[in-house]
Amino acid sequence: METKSRAGAHAVPADAGEKVDGYLMADFPWYGLDEAFTGPRRLMHAGVTPQGTVEHGSLAHGEEPTIRVETVPDAERFAVVVTVPCRPVRRSEDGTGVLEATSVSSAAWLAGSGLLNCTWPVQMERALRQDWLDQQTMIAWELADDLTGEAWTELTLPVDGVPTPFHYRESEYGWVLAGSTGDGPEGVHIGAYGRGMSAYGLGFAVVKDLSTYEG
Repeated sequence: METKSRAGAHAVPADAGEKVDGYLMADFPWYGLDEAFTGPRRLMHAGVTPQGTVEHGSLAHGEEPTIRVETVPDAERFAVVVTVPCRPVRRSEDGTGVLEATSVSSAAWLAGSGLLNCTWPVQMERALRQDWLDQQTMIAWELADDLTGEAWTELTLPVDGVPTPFHYRESEYGWVLAGSTGDGPEGVHIGAYGRGMSAYGLGFAVVKDLSTYEG
């Protein structure tokens, strides 16, 4: 028995667990690495509002990163793809305010903060990590808000086989990139981050079967 999303694009075994529910509720397509990547794939987290609207989600590829103090960053090989639907300025679901339109910056911010959340600089004391994380998260926000700044370069990668421009930056903790598939009904903003795997050789594609991702 299989369970399908409202869009009818994804299918997973019915006993795959509750974690997949958020992904199946999405009214937009999910993106991951294309078929050239043959390593392990995992579901991470789908951001769902209390009203049931899926705002974004992440799919992991490669090794599962750790944040242990003794971990050597270069020893990990992973890439995480973040999907954010293209949505215009709109009323909040409870009718009390207005939500900003999503943008490539939204994907860049989620990717940048995601990389930080799986990073713990070698030799940093445990008590100092939260202060470091708060500081770096603010920097990541500022960088995502300035995609034309000097911190970013342009990198063209295939999305469903179509060459697509991305904003790309590297740091000592890994790399982050963000781009868009367009503003139409199926358009999404794609963010990604990783370590140990070169971003230059990656390609992205719509995920047609979520059962290829472990829960």
